[in-house]
Amino acid sequence: MFTPAIKTLVIANCAVFLVQNMVAWLGGDAGYQWLLKWVGLIPSAVIPGLRIWQPFTYLFLHDGVWHLLMNMLVLWMFGRDLEMAWGKRRFYIYYFVCGVGAGLINIAAKSIPLFWGERLPDVATIGASGAIYGVLIAMAMVFPDRQVWLIPFPIVLRMRVFVLIIGAIAFFS
Repeated sequence: MFTPAIKTLVIANCAVFLVQNMVAWLGGDAGYQWLLKWVGLIPSAVIPGLRIWQPFTYLFLHDGVWHLLMNMLVLWMFGRDLEMAWGKRRFYIYYFVCGVGAGLINIAAKSIPLFWGERLPDVATIGASGAIYGVLIAMAMVFPDRQVWLIPFPIVLRMRVFVLIIGAIAFFS
């Protein structure tokens, strides 16, 4: 059911989520904020070169059980086919290029106010959603005619149409 890379990514994300919740439980809000400060993606910490690891580490934090479950479900449902087609190494490279790339785009977008003399935001971005959207886009390109059934609705869409709809919803929300 699980290919090697998907299994490793799901286990890693779930393990980090458990650590994240233990830090919040033991350290309270101060502990959780400390974790976000060091592991989440904060443009004002990355731009001056202070925490250059954050575009990678933010991928493993999630904002609640549903955020984690939905990301891991989509990763398993669609990433599995890509890993089988591409191999483990190529899938890992693609996944992390998409995730880190999404983080860098996030930093660039949040840096636009610098042109008007504003400060960089101190709010952390977390989650693997950028990498997950990359997986969806790859599925639409590699398997464009694959059928996707929208549970619980009796609607079947082609992968490329499904990804366009999901992308539009994410963009406009």
